[in-house]
Amino acid sequence: MVLEFVGEAIWWRGPAPFVFVPVPPESAAEIKAVSAQVTYGWGVIPAIVQIGNTEYSTSLFPKSGGYLVPIKVMVQKAENVNVGDVVTVRLKIGSS
Repeated sequence: MVLEFVGEAIWWRGPAPFVFVPVPPESAAEIKAVSAQVTYGWGVIPAIVQIGNTEYSTSLFPKSGGYLVPIKVMVQKAENVNVGDVVTVRLKIGSS
């Protein structure tokens, strides 16, 4: 499954102080529909993410019935992403 959406980068302390982009509700519902087949536990969903020209592996965090996409520091620097920026996120759900 591949999804693409636009979202605002937010800061959330959570399990690690990262910048995240919340997955919109309609995309979160699509992810939730396949979550049992792709999760490796605790509701965490493996994904390949592309922001700008940078592609990286990460895991979506479940949050308030939806998901957050972590934006790693290396991606923040490479794509000049800061809290409050609106970015296009391309997700490939699953670990491969």
